[in-house]
Amino acid sequence: MQIHLMRPEEAGDYHAFVRDHPYGDVLQTAAWARLKAASGWKPHFLLGRSPDGVVRAACLALERKLPRLPFALLYCPRGPVLDWDDPAAFRAMAEELKSLASRQRAILVKIDPPVPAAHPEAARAIDACGFVPVRDGGFGGVQPRCVMKLDLSPGLDTVFESFKPKWRYNIRLAERKGVRIREGNGQEVDTFYDILLETARRDRFLVRGRSYFHDMWRELSKDGLIRLFLAEYEGKAIAGALLFVMGRQAWYTYGASSNEHRNVMPNHLLQWTMIREAAAAGCTVYDFRGVSCGGEDPASEHLQGLNRFKAGFNAELVEYVGEFDLPVSKGLYVGWTKVAPAIASLVRRKAAAQGGEQPL
Repeated sequence: MQIHLMRPEEAGDYHAFVRDHPYGDVLQTAAWARLKAASGWKPHFLLGRSPDGVVRAACLALERKLPRLPFALLYCPRGPVLDWDDPAAFRAMAEELKSLASRQRAILVKIDPPVPAAHPEAARAIDACGFVPVRDGGFGGVQPRCVMKLDLSPGLDTVFESFKPKWRYNIRLAERKGVRIREGNGQEVDTFYDILLETARRDRFLVRGRSYFHDMWRELSKDGLIRLFLAEYEGKAIAGALLFVMGRQAWYTYGASSNEHRNVMPNHLLQWTMIREAAAAGCTVYDFRGVSCGGEDPASEHLQGLNRFKAGFNAELVEYVGEFDLPVSKGLYVGWTKVAPAIASLVRRKAAAQGGEQPL
């Protein structure tokens, strides 16, 4: 298989492959590349074809220049996308990524493919190509290592009956109390963001700035990859969520809930509505995204509650193979691993000083 930089006329083939692949992800799309370009990342699209011209591999590699240094980083968010049963496919992709990194003077290539840790070939293939694991907890990496996924293929009636009894009760309670779920639009991103800030301050986590969510909506909505849902009670929005939808998969990406009227259980009905909408869109997998991994002691009450909430919908815990770096320059990479934690700590402190908004 030959891997090459995608030509403009191949953009349709690239998107179709990522959209339909079981390991495809919105973070590997052109829409995501446009979003990240607005904050200084340069996209590179790689495409691999078999000798008969069929697309067999794809990868979005985002390049970020290091400040005040003539070097860069390459990051493949939730990539590359390929058949992990074929080690040769990954070897070919790894060689092209290394070549791209050399041309762009990148000191490392970071990958975090959404491949289960139990996959028999993936970890061996990654190790054989010189990648080294980044040792972090479930939420310590760029993307969460563990997620919860709900199989929608049995049908909605069966899916609903699989929820914990208390979750089914809370869904019906929200309906009886008059909670209304409706789909929002780009003009209501601010409404969602205000609730998100309220949530972040209550549960003490960081969120990106308001403009990032407007950029996200603008770019992803162009390709039909994002939907906004709001829960209303007594005429006021009290909860909301952003849902990514692509091909056969849907991802619950951001959620928010007000401090008011939590007793009417808007989040349970909100999730059930999005699950039904995902099924109506042809999805067979509903991904609740990040949770603390099995066997880990969640560091906060917020994370404990997050795990319990998602588990109540009978979602299956999936641990991915993890995050890996390919050191292109070993000396520079060693230096980077020493300063990167300090940079991350500085970013967190600056964000906390700004009231919980993440500046990057």
